[in-house]
Amino acid sequence: MKRLLLAATLFSLAGSALAAGKPCDELKAEIDAKLKDKGVAAYTLEVVDKGSVTDKTVVGSCEAGSKEIVYQRG
Repeated sequence: MKRLLLAATLFSLAGSALAAGKPCDELKAEIDAKLKDKGVAAYTLEVVDKGSVTDKTVVGSCEAGSKEIVYQRG
């Protein structure tokens, strides 16, 4: 049940993040703050080139869609 809730939270973050054309550092900080507010612990967020990562969850897009912010529980 926790995983389902976490997935729903991440997808809702991704929806709002994908529409934004923000700088990556700013968007990453916003996503980080939202995850901490929800009580999520032990995770990493990374900024990567679009389409370069397949084993992590994409939670945002930045730099006019050329980069993605990916989430991994850890």
